[in-house]
Amino acid sequence: MYIIVVGAGDIGTPLIEIATRGGNEVVVIESDQARAEFAASEFDALVINEDATVKETLVDAGIEDADALISTTDQDATNVMVSLLAKELDVPRIVSVVHDPEHMALFERTGVNVMQNPQRLIAEYLYHGVKRPSIVDFMRIGDDAEVFETDIEADAPIAGMTIIEAENAGLIDEEMLIVAVEREGVSNPITPRGGTEIRQGDLVTVYSGKGATPSVTDIFGHYEDHA
Repeated sequence: MYIIVVGAGDIGTPLIEIATRGGNEVVVIESDQARAEFAASEFDALVINEDATVKETLVDAGIEDADALISTTDQDATNVMVSLLAKELDVPRIVSVVHDPEHMALFERTGVNVMQNPQRLIAEYLYHGVKRPSIVDFMRIGDDAEVFETDIEADAPIAGMTIIEAENAGLIDEEMLIVAVEREGVSNPITPRGGTEIRQGDLVTVYSGKGATPSVTDIFGHYEDHA
């Protein structure tokens, strides 16, 4: 893909790394000279040290050939302006960071895809790291539901049970679903069925409608703080 990344700051820099490592053709627009020079020295990408809210800058970045534009600056005004220009120039995929929740309606009117309040997302990850250290990774869905990864401890109530046995024992209810199992020695994740056995050491991906609460993580052998 031909991807234009606007901003080489805290969000843009790891994005540039991921995009270039993935074999994409990446152009970076960064108005700060020091950040632009750093990005140019670190990544296999064309870096333009200009203002992305100026249409000519986007043209110089080859926006007519771009498959996607991602705006990551720390200013919502800049991100919405860049998104509107990209929309005007018919970029197929436009994604933007939104920092202030009050600006969501404005971004929604532009019709671009958004990632709301990345600082809050980071804060939630940090909080989970302290409150639920057994959770390897997680994604919140709606107000309460979460998809998370956790490993199976030796004394886990579910260890040695099949999915159907765990359901019959009341360990897995209608609000919980084990969606993938990663197992040492097995190259690809296992898509679990009713007869799939959950074993000690497995890394499971779980959907829980009530989130990764202590009563849920207990099932996998992680007896954490119930407070």
